[in-house]
Amino acid sequence: MFTKGPAVASRALFFSVVAVGLILVSLYTDWLAPVRAQLGAVATPFYWVTNLPQRIGDWGDTTFASRQALREENEALKSELLILQRKLQQMAALAAENVRLRRLLGSSDMLQDNVLVAELVGVSPNPLSHSVVINKGAQDGVYSGQPVLDAFGLMGQVVEANPNSSRVLLITDTSHALPVQVNRNGVRAIAEGTGHINRLRLRHVSNTTDIRVGDLLVSSGLGDRFPVGYPVAEVEQVVRDPGQSFSTVIARPMARLDRSRHLLLVFAGGASERGAAEQLAPEVPIEGAGGEADD
Repeated sequence: MFTKGPAVASRALFFSVVAVGLILVSLYTDWLAPVRAQLGAVATPFYWVTNLPQRIGDWGDTTFASRQALREENEALKSELLILQRKLQQMAALAAENVRLRRLLGSSDMLQDNVLVAELVGVSPNPLSHSVVINKGAQDGVYSGQPVLDAFGLMGQVVEANPNSSRVLLITDTSHALPVQVNRNGVRAIAEGTGHINRLRLRHVSNTTDIRVGDLLVSSGLGDRFPVGYPVAEVEQVVRDPGQSFSTVIARPMARLDRSRHLLLVFAGGASERGAAEQLAPEVPIEGAGGEADD
């Protein structure tokens, strides 16, 4: 800054004050939000470049796979497809019956979720921040607060949507918390991130609460941020200390936070039960919705 004048210590102090000022402005105001969005757009190509070796490796594995390996994989996929088709038929019958029962109970609307497939292109280098970057952004309809899942459970939510990419905060981050309920009995709790990629903690669980090792925790839908019913975690440890007011409950996330590459962005949409029932009912007769579903 200065060709002649203040010493190195003075310049260092000046830049330190400027840095602290920028941090405070970013934390307590939205003035720098457009700048962050532009920087996110500029950083996207760098994520693609760093991801190039993995893409080349995947291409090589696919290109040079042996004929026998491809044949075995094809047979395995055929068997899996048959199993999944049978399960899909069962789910269609149960869904049709559930829709009819809801109509009888006088429910007016039923949530139907649309999803967008995204690919993970970057991981935060900060070990204290559990966040990832995906290749979908505001131009694809992604918005801040949008739920993100993989094939096994809830992963987190979008916290920053840039034009062509987005940053997703994982549920294990220490700043993240979400309302859950025990799938077995409906007991509600708050699942907090612990900073460990395979661990969540339930906050303020009374010693008398009916919660056991192996219980499945699902999103409760409270707060209107995460849709109800998505798998979140499985209880791994319950420690009840008579000297403490609350139990220590540790759970393992169902989502593969450190391995999943393709993710689902959930768009919550409202389709009426009447419309859903009209789509499902002609395919599955009322008489066959119950007893014939297992055939």
